[in-house]
Amino acid sequence: MNQATPPSDKLDADEPDTMRLTEADARAIGETAVQRIGYGAEDARIVVDQLIDNMLCGYKFAGLPRILAMAGDKKLKQGRTPIKVVKETPVSALMDGGNNVGYVACYHAAHKALEKARAHGIACVGVYNSYYSGRNAYFVEQIVKQGYVAMHSASAQPHVVPPGATQPALGTNPICFGFPSEEGPITFDIGTASLMWGDIMLHAHLGEPLPEGVGIDAQGNPTRDAAAALKGGVTPFGGKDYVYKGYGLSFAIQALGLLAGSFIAQGAVRDYGFLFWAVNPDIMLPGNDFKQRMSQYVREMKALPKQAGVKEIRIPSERANKERERRRVEGIVVKRKVIESLKAL
Repeated sequence: MNQATPPSDKLDADEPDTMRLTEADARAIGETAVQRIGYGAEDARIVVDQLIDNMLCGYKFAGLPRILAMAGDKKLKQGRTPIKVVKETPVSALMDGGNNVGYVACYHAAHKALEKARAHGIACVGVYNSYYSGRNAYFVEQIVKQGYVAMHSASAQPHVVPPGATQPALGTNPICFGFPSEEGPITFDIGTASLMWGDIMLHAHLGEPLPEGVGIDAQGNPTRDAAAALKGGVTPFGGKDYVYKGYGLSFAIQALGLLAGSFIAQGAVRDYGFLFWAVNPDIMLPGNDFKQRMSQYVREMKALPKQAGVKEIRIPSERANKERERRRVEGIVVKRKVIESLKAL
């Protein structure tokens, strides 16, 4: 572990309360911690593969700190059963996640969608009886790398407070779209909450205040105290004037969770439900040239006239992809308190 202060051109600055890890260091710490809370070596690898990728792409809250959330979740103590398919057609499958964490359950669901799309050109796969799936783009990218267009939505237990309400009724409910191109996968991944729940938990763990307009306490009042927001909820994205946009999208994703069987495990219509769609572009288009057309689309976007002071017009996922490669060389900066907490599990 290199704790030296990096040059100023590094992506992440070293601070007194941080540690700089190599990818191998972070992987070793993460896999050990996941195995300590009860998962086998292969499942630990699946979980930590995503957590490492999340950190490489710049999503600090979605990295190693998520193991602390897994360790503290009551579902960890409720026992697990093997993930299985409970209903299937040539182009669809519904999977029981067996109360396995979503990092693992969605990994297998994404690969099931890929398997069916390879065989039949299109696939719809849902998985329920799971939780905490992490970053949607991670799964979508795996499908897109094989040449398929993909969509993945994730409904969750209530943490988001609808406009005008005093209690949470929706999950943070992210949705991701992915497209193959000649330059590689292009993904657009967005949460429908003003701040993702993992980020709220990290703020609370570190004792840091939330941004204005994000947190709601247990009495339905605005708060910047992350610990109070954990007992209440967060607002949908969109800000004061456009919150209805985030709310409406979150509502729709919660409904898609029903299609993934979210109500089956607990009988609750507002619960975790993970849905995957994968499509081979060849079943829709003549010429087998979707990748080329997608690349042309990107080139035209990036060639648009720029406003004064703007160096580059970026496309979705471009920042994350570039930063991923840099952090593989520069290392991953993690809060020291997170590392100490993981080692203390």
